[in-house]
Amino acid sequence: MEINLDKYKNLRREIDEGWINLHPIQRGGMLPPETRQALLSFGDGYSVCDYCLEGRVDLLKKPPVKDFAEDVAKFLNMDEVRFTSGARHAKAIIFGCLAEPGDTIVIDSLSHYTTYIAAELRGLRIAEVPHTGYPEFRIEPDAYAAKVEEVKRETGKPPAAILLTHVDYKYGNLADAASVARVAKQHDVPFILNAAYTAGVMPVDGKQLGADFLTCSGHKSWAASGPIGILAATEEFADRVFRKSSMRGPWSGRTFPQKEVCLFGCPPVFGTPIATLMASFPHVVERVKRWDEEVEKVRWLVRELERIEGFRQLGERPKRHTLATFESPSFHRVAREHKRRGFFLHEELRKRKIAGIHPGMTKLITLNTYGLGMDQLRKVADAFHEIAKSYNIEIK
Repeated sequence: MEINLDKYKNLRREIDEGWINLHPIQRGGMLPPETRQALLSFGDGYSVCDYCLEGRVDLLKKPPVKDFAEDVAKFLNMDEVRFTSGARHAKAIIFGCLAEPGDTIVIDSLSHYTTYIAAELRGLRIAEVPHTGYPEFRIEPDAYAAKVEEVKRETGKPPAAILLTHVDYKYGNLADAASVARVAKQHDVPFILNAAYTAGVMPVDGKQLGADFLTCSGHKSWAASGPIGILAATEEFADRVFRKSSMRGPWSGRTFPQKEVCLFGCPPVFGTPIATLMASFPHVVERVKRWDEEVEKVRWLVRELERIEGFRQLGERPKRHTLATFESPSFHRVAREHKRRGFFLHEELRKRKIAGIHPGMTKLITLNTYGLGMDQLRKVADAFHEIAKSYNIEIK
């Protein structure tokens, strides 16, 4: 067997505690110190299953996963919660329980690609709600109402579900969930709110927003090690998405009445993911109270980066979320002439121990400031200004 195993030895991430990480999908997933201890303790395989008596991870009493599920439901103001392998898994579960192959669901045109994949997996048609275009790319509730009517005209029936991305991954726009929920209620259509970039970093009240379902990402927004997600449902729909098995082996007679069908019996989040999600929960509950401070910090950075020639923040203004995208034509101009092309910016930032800007990207730059202190943000702004000056780009 000719395999070089050396490349797998002593694996370490290049980013350590001295670095500033701006990665848009990682800021909300940064582990607090107490969670890192849980990660080590529960790192072995299915490590939370030592005292599994019920056959389902969400019913465990030791560690207190059952209590945790109930507390997360309270935190989100929903009725029932299950843990999934990510928001994408939660969406696939919901689609499979609400719709039949060939049915149509209405989604926003800034949905994460996994929304499309989950629909494709279930054999569904999608109808996209258009955004308003450059430079704000807003998703308007009126456009949802128009799209639902279009689906009814074309298919003769309402869509099987409406999905809205609460905050999109491209521009960080905060959508008007409550207004879209009213559209769904007017047409008697279940409303799914994809809160992958909101629940866990900012206050999210599911019932106040009118959601029948919330899908959440633990590794993006709940300070957890991935992959893990949360599926929250109201009482009206809980029996459908969390239905129990009725299958019986025709020869053996075996049955699994405690297992939930849509979650393959027991959610695949044993060990490290669920342990870190639990360990970070007190941290998460406290940090959402400081959301206004987080928004003020990203607005400060927007002002500083827009001092660079050509830089412009895209998406809604002023920012209401910490994920931000900038068009940066001056840096892109440098990239066209630089021997390292678009990689120059990534490398210049790494020299300054700043990570998270996608390698090779200079035309559009996406970052997330969540959880960074003002000292760190000043270093980020100074780094961008220094790089601009070194390539003769004007700073206002």
